[in-house]
Order: sequence, then structure tokens, then C-alpha cells
Amino acid sequence: MTTAVKISGLVKNYQGLLAVNNLDLSVPEGSIYGFLGPNGAGKTTTLKMIIGMVEPTAGEILVMGKKVEFGKSENREVIGYLPDVPGFYDWMTPKEFLHFSGGLYDIPKEVLKERTKELLKLVNLTKSQNRKIGNFSRGMKQRLGIAQALINNPKVVLLDEPVSALDPIGRKEVMDIIASLAGKVTVFFSTHILADVERICDRIIIINEGKKLLEDSIENIKEVPDIRELEIELENESDLEKLLKLKDDSKVEDIIFDKNKVLIKTKDINNLRHMINKYLYENSILVKKINLKEVSLEDIFIKVVNNND
Repeated sequence: MTTAVKISGLVKNYQGLLAVNNLDLSVPEGSIYGFLGPNGAGKTTTLKMIIGMVEPTAGEILVMGKKVEFGKSENREVIGYLPDVPGFYDWMTPKEFLHFSGGLYDIPKEVLKERTKELLKLVNLTKSQNRKIGNFSRGMKQRLGIAQALINNPKVVLLDEPVSALDPIGRKEVMDIIASLAGKVTVFFSTHILADVERICDRIIIINEGKKLLEDSIENIKEVPDIRELEIELENESDLEKLLKLKDDSKVEDIIFDKNKVLIKTKDINNLRHMINKYLYENSILVKKINLKEVSLEDIFIKVVNNND
């Protein structure tokens, strides 16, 4: 698998403040890669170093195999960028703005005309292409910002908190656009909205205080928590007493009773499930529902960040 972005030993020191602390990461080409961390974790600084806007104190950044150097523009043809607070010319229309942005890359006029048309369709702004940007909602501006980040047909698109200031409808619209890019371009986007990442990302990294805490696929990361929860809803509340004996089982870390429901916490979920099924059958306990509670990305995020404090 080709690596789109490779970061090794990246450090950014602002007069004694370590914004990024020996960061390593690898972004597979064509993936949607979530860059997670609390506010102030070093996400924006890292993105700015990837595009060459901020000079690293130490370390190396490769984008599509080429080294990124501060202040140089060799990589600008393969990178698209949407900052956390994008700027627009309010007196322009979306069509004019994209033509202006494309002109900065010396894109031929006919190519730019067709690309503008395609991008306006992608971000659902075709009907608004001749309206003044100053009259746009925040969500419409953010969608236009994504189109601008794609105008040079980049291999890698960096999106810095693209949905943080949007309402739920605007956030869904932007996330749907990002999801549609999977496999066509490498998307590297920073956020602290965990539900969005969980929905569309192939792979994520969690950082805090500039340090990597965890990096892996969504599927593998969900195996991180050592405590899993099994919820049992009984037909008869009187059967709760029969389940009291489970407290002494070595596979049970904790057990909580609430009316006709039982919540069992364990570090050995597979063996516990087999044992529970056998126990329920042998004791003639009728159940309405048995549910293995899914581990959320929020659970994992809180766990790894708190463990780092």
C-alpha cells in the first residue's frame, strides 16, 4: 500500500512550548484519515507543517514520497488545504472564487472551467454559483472551501476542523462530501467531533499535547478497551436472584442490577458469553434481550487521553 503522508520524529517547539512532540504517523493513499485530539493538542500546527507554512524544529515530512520543505512550493501541486477559519471574498460568486483560486495554480482556462463546474456539483452549489458569497450560510461557505481545496486536483487534501462550527445539517452535508472522496483522493482531516470520524474514517490517530497516543484502523482501535459490557434484559424480575451467583465468577469484573436488567462488565467477553448462555439455559432463565454494548470512539478517546495525563 502506497503511503500518501509520512511523518517521522516531527517536533515543533515554540520558545520552550512543545506544540508537536516527536510525532510519527503514516497515512495510506486513498484513505480517509482522522486526526483526533482535544483543542490545543497540536493538530493545526501539524497540518501547517505538512503544507510548508510552519517550519518544524525537527523531523521529516514526506507527501507522495517528496520531502516537504518550509517556504518552498514543490508540493503545492499535490496538496489541497482548507484552514480552520477559511477566508473568502464576499463580493465574489462561487464560480468567480474557484476561477480565481485555480488561476493561482496556472490551470488552463478550459480545464479550470470544467473543473469548476464539476466541483460546484460535488459540493451542491451549482444553483448558487452566481450568488454573492457574502450572502452564504456558514455551511455553504464551508462546502465552497472544500471545492477550493480540490481545485488543483490534489493527491492529498488537508481539512482543519471542517465541521466544528456547523449546525447538524451543515455538518452532515460536509461529512457526506468528505465520505464521497474515499478512494479518489487521500483525505487527512483534523477534528474533535468523534461521531463524524467513526462514521467515515478508515484509520485514525489520537494525539494530545503534541504526542501520539494511538494510531490504527477504526476496527482495531475498538479492541483497545479492556472492559466490555454485556446487557441482559429478563422476562421475569424474580430471576434476578438467580444471577447473583455470577458475582463470584472470575470472568465478571462487575455486575449491576436495575429492575429486570443486568449489566455485566468483563475483560473476557467471548468466554463470558459462552458461560452466560449455558447458565441461562441450565437455570431456566427467560430473557427478552442480550446485548453486547458496542465500544464507541468516545470511550476510547477518553480512555487514552486520560491515561496520558
